[in-house]
Amino acid sequence: MIMPENEQTIVVAFSSIKKAGGGATMTVQNGDPLPKAHFTVMTQDGPEARTTDQIFQGRKVVLFGVPGAFTPLCDKQHLPGFLANTDEFRARGIDAIAVTSVNDVFVMDAWAKSAGAEDKIIFLADGNGDFARALGLTLDLTTRGLGIRSQRYAMLVDNGVVRKFNVETAAGKVETSSAEALLKQL
Repeated sequence: MIMPENEQTIVVAFSSIKKAGGGATMTVQNGDPLPKAHFTVMTQDGPEARTTDQIFQGRKVVLFGVPGAFTPLCDKQHLPGFLANTDEFRARGIDAIAVTSVNDVFVMDAWAKSAGAEDKIIFLADGNGDFARALGLTLDLTTRGLGIRSQRYAMLVDNGVVRKFNVETAAGKVETSSAEALLKQL
């Protein structure tokens, strides 16, 4: 597949990633409560803060994390996989699907609109990377001009507790964190 030069550059950036924070390790495992954090979501009235409790308590939510909105792998594979499987997740008792990235709320809102996913997936801006840091899943992409980002993952959260947690181990791929992989576990 031939990609425009700018997309090739970003793929290279994600194929040479390293964990931020001197080798920080994942801090959450299956059976653990989600760490407390704040996200920003876009509403009809503009940006609004939401806590993990507001998003995850009292329901089953599939949450997937990506390094960056509009980046090739996130935009062309990861998000579309969850978007295409929205009905299948709901048929299996999932109340909501959400995506988070270390991006601001305006970028996340533009990404939702661009993908036609505004009414199907909740777009959670982790603008300062606090949630990614709390999970122990940060990536240092500063040498590529992308700052500190989130690793790629997917999880099932049931009433605020992590039940399935798939962290992508292969850079530049969507395999263990894909919608299809998570569906096989439900």
